[in-house]
Amino acid sequence: MLKNLLLLIALFTPFIADAATKKKKEEPIVHLTDEQIYNELKKLALVFEVARENFVEEADEKKMLEAAMNGMLGALDPHSSYLSQDDFKEFSDKSHGEFGGLGIQITSDKGAVRVISPIDDTPADKAGIKAGDYITHIDGEQVFDLTLNQAVKKMKGRPGTKVKLTIVSEDGETKNLTLKRDIIKVKSVKFEEKTMANADPDDKDTPKIGYVRISDFGATTARDLKEALESLEKKKVRGYVLDVRNNPGGYLTAAIDVSDAFLDSGEIVSTRGKRETDIERVHAKPGDLANGKPVVVLINHGSASASEIVAGALQDNGRGLVMGSQSFGKGSVQQQKPLGDGTAIHITIARYYTPSGKSIQNEGITPDVEVLQSKIEVLEKKESMYSEASFKNSLKNEQSKKKSDKKEDDDDKEKELTDEEKDALDYQLQRAMDMVIAMEKLQAKKDAKTSDDKKTDDVKKSEKTEKKEQKK
Repeated sequence: MLKNLLLLIALFTPFIADAATKKKKEEPIVHLTDEQIYNELKKLALVFEVARENFVEEADEKKMLEAAMNGMLGALDPHSSYLSQDDFKEFSDKSHGEFGGLGIQITSDKGAVRVISPIDDTPADKAGIKAGDYITHIDGEQVFDLTLNQAVKKMKGRPGTKVKLTIVSEDGETKNLTLKRDIIKVKSVKFEEKTMANADPDDKDTPKIGYVRISDFGATTARDLKEALESLEKKKVRGYVLDVRNNPGGYLTAAIDVSDAFLDSGEIVSTRGKRETDIERVHAKPGDLANGKPVVVLINHGSASASEIVAGALQDNGRGLVMGSQSFGKGSVQQQKPLGDGTAIHITIARYYTPSGKSIQNEGITPDVEVLQSKIEVLEKKESMYSEASFKNSLKNEQSKKKSDKKEDDDDKEKELTDEEKDALDYQLQRAMDMVIAMEKLQAKKDAKTSDDKKTDDVKKSEKTEKKEQKK
């Protein structure tokens, strides 16, 4: 108990200190002169030499210099960092859909390592790691004040080997997990036609809804989404649920292409850099691949960056209804700047804004309809202790199986949930499908009214024409 208390104090001390700092008025940045910069760089070189010569053990110069560069970039924001040759290569491999590890997206959060989200069907996802969890120890070693790359390297390893993580959830619960490393193959887009829970899938009148799950925004996401929508349109679905829950983001260009797939016009996103002139606006091209059908975008607090661009674009253009819970709130754009020797700088170059001009940095996207994930709890036991069978000397049912036989049959029935059963337990998904059907019905009524109004107008015009001819 004491150990957990000390752990929580250590975890949240940086946040308390940061809150106190924010209360003070931020002091303006005082830029150094060229001469002052030169003197500071000389001091940096002096620190390096003194440390290398006087450290009690043999110093690793490369490690020291990389740490200095990481510290320099980390002072800017949590997303800027130095990428060694291995880091840069891994980043490129990961962006193209396959890499090794646990399948977990993390960020540096005031000295702690915080989970943005686990990737679908990976060791981290299967172990129950959630968005918002904090990783405090890796293989028993504290991770406080490690750089993001250092934390990632500790979790990486040969596929099949194990790593132990200590996790603190948002509600303060501490748990130790042992995960087996694996080759992570990210399938960016999954899709299928779904029906409401308890609906008869064989009934021709049962509404079919196109379900599109995007787990991250990679190099092939736009192409995969186009194929998904073409396939679902052939099946004549009534509308779409676009699920970007626990999607940590990815390529900005992929987010733009995904938004454009559902939009026929309008602004998608604007990015604004350091200078007032560094403003770029991206607009949708004609062509809605979903043919104007209702779209519900599902988000939660694990939806970040590119996911928020898509949700904001469809929300602000009135093209889709956003459901779920408040998103993560990462409104910055990063870019890799190669240094010519296989290394690179991963640095924040701009902020992005939704079509309405809203920055979601530290705020997130607010859903049009808030639906928190819930579960159905069974309140009644399958068998009661009090029944006719509980009475002494009660008559037996000669046709019933023995209790032991019945229990064995029940044990045999216990198995992993089917996809349909998982869907039925996904409260947010069920409510999203409800909303798609409701939106489709409202649109049908609106279209019918528009058609009736047009007919009425045509009749009135015809009557006016006839009266004019009669007067003549």
